[in-house]
Amino acid sequence: MNTWAWWLVAAVGLGIPLVVTAMPEFGMLAIGAVAASVTDALGGGTVTQFIVFAVVSVALIAVVRPIANRQRAGRPELRSGVDALKGRQAVVLERVDGRGGRIKLGGEIWSARSLDGERSFEVGQQVDVVEIDGATAVVM
Repeated sequence: MNTWAWWLVAAVGLGIPLVVTAMPEFGMLAIGAVAASVTDALGGGTVTQFIVFAVVSVALIAVVRPIANRQRAGRPELRSGVDALKGRQAVVLERVDGRGGRIKLGGEIWSARSLDGERSFEVGQQVDVVEIDGATAVVM
């Protein structure tokens, strides 16, 4: 069996832990093995193959890992439940003041009260939800 075929077997062997453990470093090592296989097919010696394997693998790990970590860290936070309602706009259905009222928020009717007890909002006005206090939306 030719040396380039052994490199491909090594690449497949490195691909298995990639799938099982979901560690992308194994994939980068597998790409290094493919590069070494190509080096052998082009007539490179054994030392050259190992150097290509090491350089390609280390370069991929050094370049791709930081990029992947930045992408993972930059993902937006997924808010759900009442946290997802904070900051949204709603429409006043019944006059809202410090004592209460009703709004339409996210397609649902909610009881609401004004953040500033002296301020009131009339029917049809747009309000911003500041927080959710139990089953009551606090708006401004």
